[in-house]
Parts: sequence; C-alpha cells; structure tokens
Amino acid sequence: MKKREVHASVKDERLVSMRRNQMIKGAVTLFKEKGFHRTTTREIAKASGFSIGTLYEYIRTKEDVLYLVCDFIYDEVKERLQKELEYNSGTIESLKRTISYFFQVMDDMQDEVLVMYQEVKSLTKDALPYVLNKELEMVGMFEKVITRCVDNGELQLSEQQIKIVSHNIFVQGQMWSFRRWALHKMFSLEEYIELQTEMLIKGLFLKNADSDFYPKEGQNEHSGSL
Repeated sequence: MKKREVHASVKDERLVSMRRNQMIKGAVTLFKEKGFHRTTTREIAKASGFSIGTLYEYIRTKEDVLYLVCDFIYDEVKERLQKELEYNSGTIESLKRTISYFFQVMDDMQDEVLVMYQEVKSLTKDALPYVLNKELEMVGMFEKVITRCVDNGELQLSEQQIKIVSHNIFVQGQMWSFRRWALHKMFSLEEYIELQTEMLIKGLFLKNADSDFYPKEGQNEHSGSL
C-alpha cells in the first residue's frame, strides 16, 4: 500500500526529518496527557520547540501530526524487530527470544504504543488503511518466525493457527502498554514476559516435549489446537 505523503513547504529533507521527529516527540507527550482532540496545534508547536508558523512549514493539519506519530511508531518497531528476526533460527528457543525482545520494545515505546492504541481511530480515511496495513505487516513478521519453526519440525500448526498465534503475540506485547495501569501493579516486565511466553508456548503442539514449558511424558499430546 502506497505511503501517504504529508506536505512540507521546506525542501531540505534532512531538516524536514529533524523537525518532524521533534514534532512527534512533543505530540506523543501531549496526546498521552490530553488526547488527540483536546490538543491544539499551537501546543504541539510549543512542545516541539518552535513556533506555530514553523510547524505549518512541515504539516498542514493536526491529523498530519497523528499520522506521522503512527507511521513513526510502526517504522521504529518494525526496524528493531527486523534486526532480531535476522538471527532467528526457527527453533522454540529463538521464538521465545523473539517474543521477549518484542515485549521489551513495547516496554521501551509504551507511551507511543498507548497513544497509537487510543488515537488511531482519529486518523483520516485515507491514512487509516495504510497504518493498519503496516500493523498487519508486523504480524506477518511473527508468522514467518513461527513458520520457520513448523518447517523445522519444532511445531505442528496449520496456516490458520500460525496466523492467530502471530496476532496473539502482537496484541499481548501491546497489552503491556495499553493495560499498564493494571499490569504494572502486578508484574515486573520480566515476570510478564515469562508468564505470557509460557502460556503461549504451552498452547502450541510441540515435538520436543521434554522442555519445562512443554507437555510432560504421559500427558495428552495428540492435539495441535491452541
């Protein structure tokens, strides 16, 4: 899906990138505190460190700012996750490491993820499909990791099961951010990762059943259901 263009009157791409990064950082703080609709462009400009006139050299509307925020978040998560996936070997241990890494990224970017989760509905009709498609692309990255495990004989899952497990991983990572008001009172990040990973892995039919996470000898092991 084609990237949505955000108009800028400034032609220096390096300067555009720098100013928009400032804008994104300021907007995330404001959107988290006040919400998208109650935040003004003047407040965004002030939080970004420049005037309202300068702001409009890089965007046309407040909706442009929200789009840039969402686009930045997905690009950042995808870039960081892609680096981790390059080392994934299609084993259960590497899958667990990838899940852990993704949850840590969600913790690092929890403010951004919270804003995106709360405000994505406010995107314009032309921007929303593009942003949602980027999320599906990231879910697809987990599909590839799990498919490697299936190809290696580590997991026995159907194509539909691979898809739903991938969505589960993605949502559970995001949940650490948008349910943090409750989860952070109950668990440390390490405890959350361990519990979620254990439940995810236990829900899969695994061939190497001698792991601590896997069904013990004598238990029912004849189903691949989630």
